[in-house]
Amino acid sequence: MRKTLVAVSAALALGACKKTGEGEYQVQTPTVTIGTDTHTVRTPTMGTTTDTVNVPVVGTKKDTIIVDRPVVGSKKATVTRPTVRKP
Repeated sequence: MRKTLVAVSAALALGACKKTGEGEYQVQTPTVTIGTDTHTVRTPTMGTTTDTVNVPVVGTKKDTIIVDRPVVGSKKATVTRPTVRKP
């Protein structure tokens, strides 16, 4: 009985919504007086941001004719990370 009640209430809640645009939903809510109000709810969108970071690099450098010595340096690398944009 409880699962049926939850399923029916979820179906009614989804029936009161309609999609208007990309990431926008119009929701009708009951008011104290007779009737309903319509509100627009915007969902957050996902995107990516590109950052430049310095990463360590290990290499070798000629010291003499026979010996190569290790050298630690850095280089710039581009990384992308996910971001959430709020409505």
